Amino acid sequence: MAEAVSGPQTAPSVRLGLKENWPQFALLVLINAFVGGMVGIERTVVPLIGSEEFKISSTTLVVSFIVSFGVVKACANLVSGQLADAWGRKPVLILGWLVGLPVPFMIMWAPSWGWVIAANALLGINQGLAWSMTVIMKIDLVGPKSRGLAVGLNEFAGYLAVGVTAFLTGYLASEYGLRPAPIYLGVAYAVLGAALSILLVHDTREHVRLETAAHARQASPLSFREIFVLTSFGDRNLFAASQAGLVNNLNDGMSWGIFPLFFASFGLHVDRIGILKAVYPATWGILQIATGPLSDRWGRKGLIVAGMWVQAAGLFLTAATNRFEWWLVGSLLLGLGTAMVYPSLIAAVSDASHPSWRARSLSVYRFWRDLGYAIGALSAGIIADLFGMAWAIGTIGALTFLSGAIVFVAMEARPGARQ
Repeated sequence: MAEAVSGPQTAPSVRLGLKENWPQFALLVLINAFVGGMVGIERTVVPLIGSEEFKISSTTLVVSFIVSFGVVKACANLVSGQLADAWGRKPVLILGWLVGLPVPFMIMWAPSWGWVIAANALLGINQGLAWSMTVIMKIDLVGPKSRGLAVGLNEFAGYLAVGVTAFLTGYLASEYGLRPAPIYLGVAYAVLGAALSILLVHDTREHVRLETAAHARQASPLSFREIFVLTSFGDRNLFAASQAGLVNNLNDGMSWGIFPLFFASFGLHVDRIGILKAVYPATWGILQIATGPLSDRWGRKGLIVAGMWVQAAGLFLTAATNRFEWWLVGSLLLGLGTAMVYPSLIAAVSDASHPSWRARSLSVYRFWRDLGYAIGALSAGIIADLFGMAWAIGTIGALTFLSGAIVFVAMEARPGARQ
């Protein structure tokens, strides 16, 4: 821990702020677009590969690839902060990309569904390490005044890439089949992301030292166990954020696995499924340019509560209708609500964490958040097999509404950065 906050005197050239660090910030935005694109190659086609190519009739088994992804990504998130403090941010970012390189090839050439599940385990490590580092490094660069903006731009790039790639893979699948053509995009993303990370990214630990030195009060040393307990249950703002993050990705995991199968069950063609699967993350990504800075100005709580309830409305609408137009509105609502929630949650966790242990607190939050992928996919798959896919979507919508209510009760209205 000490290495993250002590050591050689901070170099005079190191300054905090977006303007002062815009070349590295912009590079990290681009790299996170490639990170998001790696997930985007799966949003439309992989559930359909399971049901159509491998003839898997069980919804629970089809969504098992999301379970492996979610569990592994959550665990990778949990260790990412520790590794970042011990090794530096750049080595962890590079490691994430090296683990992700085989993923598109495994999906393209998979002879069985087990290969797809294994590929998603590697993808979980890639996302847990690489995405975590792009978030943490941007927060390191800008300092405490623009966290919402930094997170908003990071998530904008990542989820816009998810949406664009989901659309492109749907189009390519309609023209050339589910494999291998749509997955070639993933090869390009992995190679470019790894190369840029190795060649051009600079570490940001000196920026953390600078912010820590300027902090009003030095933090008492905390063990990782203490940070885990504090972030999970011990601090009301961190608890509220962690449970909301889990439920947010619970409904995302459900939509990832269930939505393509639900839309296809009504006879919707794969290219139109691709549109619906693109609209949600693209809306989510684009609007974060606005919602991130708004959370700096208005505070985090109102955007989080309203965003969870807007998501719930989108899920209820999707479950209750059977027409493309209504599903499109539902996807837009889901994207709008998630855009309100996502950067606000990460910024809220950063607000409540001391700079010396912020990376580890964020890793614990991201552990709970991305565990939601596995819980959402598995629970939705079981409910869908027992009662139907509309019931699965509606049930997750109810949980999302409840999570917003918990934030309304538990989170302080305008949490400031922990002193």
